[in-house]
Amino acid sequence: MDRLASKIAYSIREGISGMFINGFMSFASVLVIAACLLITGSFSLLSVNIDSIIAALEQQNKIVVFINETYSDEQARAIQPEIEKIDNIREAHFISRAEALESFMEQHRDNRLFDEIDESVFRDRYEISLYDIAYTDVAQNSLANISGIVKINAHLEISRGFVALRNIVTLVCGALIVILFIVSLFIMSNTIKLSTFSRREEIAITRMIGATGRFIRTPYIIEGIVLGLAGSGIAVIAQSFLYNFATGRLAASQVLPFITLLPFGVLSLPVALAFAAVGLLIGVGGSLSAIRQYLKI
Repeated sequence: MDRLASKIAYSIREGISGMFINGFMSFASVLVIAACLLITGSFSLLSVNIDSIIAALEQQNKIVVFINETYSDEQARAIQPEIEKIDNIREAHFISRAEALESFMEQHRDNRLFDEIDESVFRDRYEISLYDIAYTDVAQNSLANISGIVKINAHLEISRGFVALRNIVTLVCGALIVILFIVSLFIMSNTIKLSTFSRREEIAITRMIGATGRFIRTPYIIEGIVLGLAGSGIAVIAQSFLYNFATGRLAASQVLPFITLLPFGVLSLPVALAFAAVGLLIGVGGSLSAIRQYLKI
């Protein structure tokens, strides 16, 4: 147990001291990790916010179905359970003739031409929201088979436009994130390779006196862990400042008033965990790659 503890203590000490011995390379490694995480994180947050905005717009794109004008209020309300049985229906909100008239008058209260209009000119209706608007046409076909529904406004073109936009955003941002991650891993690996190469004689001597490959690798793995966590910590702080700056500028701008970004407080924990995991992966992966490929251990 004492021997194991001394090995662990030695590996930690050597891993940390190696960072200071190669101060410039360690500093460069941390900056590379932080920069790559910041770029990747920015694209990830952009994708999350665009998906959130599209989801909000999707909720505003509702199907409106009109009930047969000969139906009484009770008959019209009795259709709701049939509507809610359809797959993909999130909510069906009933609007009576009186409510439709009230809403119409509110929108045209300055127009005196509609003062004498009566609720009988309106039909009972349902406003229906879906879980996934990609299947709007399927829901429309199912609604058309319900007795009492005489007209359906589904705006299929708008639904298809939202779906296409969502798919494009997901594909582009996903591809960029994958590319940036691969580039980050490559740059980090080569940065640590340079740091490891500068200590090749030290490693060769350690191996000549009988040290195992695991014993030699461990300090470099620890060094990679520390560098990865340091880089991810800097990236989280920088991401917070950058995101809040962008949010503030967008809120002050009147160009795109309908766009609202998610608060960073909601995203901070997932971002910190993701950065820490990726930082560890890059740091440890880069260290192992450097030792295995360049020093033939």
